[in-house]
Amino acid sequence: MIRKGKAVTDANKLTGPEKAAVVLLALGEEHITIWENLDDEEIKEISQAMAGLGTVSSSVVEDLLVEFVSGMSAAGALMGSFEQTQRLLGAFLPPEKVETLMEEIRGPAGRTMWDKLGNVNEAVLANYLKNEYPQTVAVVLSKVKSDHAARVLAALPEDFALECVTRMLRMEPVQREILDKIEQTLRTEFMSNLARTSKRDSHEAMAEIFNSFDRQTEARFLAALEERSRESAERIRALMFVFEDLSKLDPGGVQTLLRAVEKDQLALGLKGASDALREMFFSNMSERAAKIMREDMESMGPVRLRDVDQAQMSMVQVAKDLAAKGEIMLAGAGGDDELIY
Repeated sequence: MIRKGKAVTDANKLTGPEKAAVVLLALGEEHITIWENLDDEEIKEISQAMAGLGTVSSSVVEDLLVEFVSGMSAAGALMGSFEQTQRLLGAFLPPEKVETLMEEIRGPAGRTMWDKLGNVNEAVLANYLKNEYPQTVAVVLSKVKSDHAARVLAALPEDFALECVTRMLRMEPVQREILDKIEQTLRTEFMSNLARTSKRDSHEAMAEIFNSFDRQTEARFLAALEERSRESAERIRALMFVFEDLSKLDPGGVQTLLRAVEKDQLALGLKGASDALREMFFSNMSERAAKIMREDMESMGPVRLRDVDQAQMSMVQVAKDLAAKGEIMLAGAGGDDELIY
């Protein structure tokens, strides 16, 4: 209803869409990008309310803005994303500058280059450094924390690692311009490529969704998708990390996972596992623990496939959480050398 004559003086008498309309009007054209986060129905509803507002008193505007800000602070209500950030930066920066900034943001966290390197997985960093001069590697490893340097050295080819150690022992203070050059090379050749390859595409997101399906639903969706786009179905299948992929864990990873998984979930998950995967878990238990686990599984009798799926999904999620913390390393389904961090 269009309000004529009298000004709106009581915020409590406004509907939700009218309140949103007042806030958006107060923010003005400078914040027009907010509208991009609304769906068509919301835009229509708020636009209709806005057109019918009439005059709104300054006290009402102030009350609503305070309510708006209070609501955000209470709920942490601002949702940021790479895409939203990139779009906002693009409004006042040239495209090449935006891309450089976004690559920095997508890369590992840290204020300085050496902080960032400290948050790069040692296997990834070692894979890059093994192609550099030993003296350059020595400089880089002298700038990161000792525990991280140790893990990187352990991941390098042994002869090359020993050469780097020798250079580090003989190292003298490095000139500032040489250090700056190494830092710039790391930024342009390593960090930028790392940021590009870490961009998340829609197939990765969909693979995570498919990982959460039960077995029948997953099979049904993949079969239907194959009929429409075989390429997409194959990419999603390759990106999915499924229960049987736990067979690629090293012994240390298996033992870490065993300590983290609830025993009843483990028994239920292994009940539906392949013989090879089941034996891999048993071989990493003590003889007594393996015997008890086998007895527990036998005493279960027949179990529902849905319960087994749920237990296996729970184990996979625990494994992913451990991998995210750097406590285990998971080999991805996409290839023998692909890693999930």
